[in-house]
Amino acid sequence: MTTVPDPRGSIQQSQRPWGGFQQFTVNEATTVKIITVEPGQRLSLQTHEHRAELWQVLDGPLDVTVGEQAWRAQPGEQVWIPRGSVHRLGNPTQVPGRVLEIAYGEFDEDDIVRLGDDYQR
Repeated sequence: MTTVPDPRGSIQQSQRPWGGFQQFTVNEATTVKIITVEPGQRLSLQTHEHRAELWQVLDGPLDVTVGEQAWRAQPGEQVWIPRGSVHRLGNPTQVPGRVLEIAYGEFDEDDIVRLGDDYQR
């Protein structure tokens, strides 16, 4: 299952003679990072008030929760997390898993509201 990417339509596909590319942002405030989740670990069940996120699964499969939906996301899958949505990422495999995360909006790690956390933070 893939959650529909950014409803603002900022992801653009462009074909070229040599192949093509996906453009994820244009003139928007974004923060980009790669998240690595170790085997058997998961992030807190959380929300953000000031940002939405797009996850591009690089390695997997990875367990994804967005709102009431939960599924095992495969490499290449894109997941849109609207601002304020409950979400979580976990790694059920025996090898590290990675996600490219693009955060849209004001980025601040203190914006995380943890609803459940394996590490008691």
